[in-house]
Amino acid sequence: MSLTPELRSRIESLLQSNRVVLFMKGAPDAPQCGFSAKAAGTLNALLPQGYAHVDVLGDGEIREGIKAYGEWPTIPQLYIDGQLVGGSDIILQMAGNGELHGLLGLAAPDRSPPKLEISPAAAKMLREAVAGAGEGYAVQLEVDARHNVRLQLAPADADAVAVEIDGVRVQTDWINARRADGVSIDWADDERGRGLVITNPNAPPAVRSIAPADVRERVQAGSLRLIDVRPADERALAQADVAFDTFDHGTGALEGLPKDAPIAFLCHRGGRSAQAAEQFRQLGFREVYNVVGGIDAWADLGGGIAKY
Repeated sequence: MSLTPELRSRIESLLQSNRVVLFMKGAPDAPQCGFSAKAAGTLNALLPQGYAHVDVLGDGEIREGIKAYGEWPTIPQLYIDGQLVGGSDIILQMAGNGELHGLLGLAAPDRSPPKLEISPAAAKMLREAVAGAGEGYAVQLEVDARHNVRLQLAPADADAVAVEIDGVRVQTDWINARRADGVSIDWADDERGRGLVITNPNAPPAVRSIAPADVRERVQAGSLRLIDVRPADERALAQADVAFDTFDHGTGALEGLPKDAPIAFLCHRGGRSAQAAEQFRQLGFREVYNVVGGIDAWADLGGGIAKY
């Protein structure tokens, strides 16, 4: 595709108006390809306050034009101060060695090993797993932005941030290293099941159950916010006799609440509300409840609320 003067002007205007611009597939919180996900994940960690991005899937002219502009054939592409930095592999490499931090005026990454705890039983199982994979393998640790921890076997990486505990090499990168501080790994063969049990103290507390009577009391006292996840036509059949919010206009306003705001979710019998509660817990809310039994149980409190 030839780069017309008009398209060149559009691109240059974008670059001049924003110090950091990522041309990607999708958005930083919803990337549409693996390479864009890697690039956006790195920038999200470095620039939590946000940065400019362009979804090339929604603009065919920009998608092809930016390739011609920077003479770079693939997406994503990162520009800083109007200059092309590169694609996802270069972004990850420069972030790992601190070059990207320098370009952005940030302090060098903390590459100290994560502070982990591995029980003797878990260490034994991990050593056996690594030995079974063959020579030159290690345990790869990843912690996503929602504090979910994943372990897998991977080739040992000399450039990784690594720690050895009881004969087990655990490796990660500079982003995951700080997210992993305090993680404990145990081996269970009891009521918890059979397998590795991973605990991340940095994760928000689990969703708690709460009875309708307690919800009513706390909402009336102003110490709890109730959110009914049912659609309007279903709420018309039966609804709580206290103030509540809904998802009628999306979840954006509610997601913007302070993360320490106590919130409870309500549906028909507790299934859909449990899913919504978990979604908000993973967004970082630290006091999240699910109303046990839903509006059906609420009807048992009296007040003429129907069951359906």
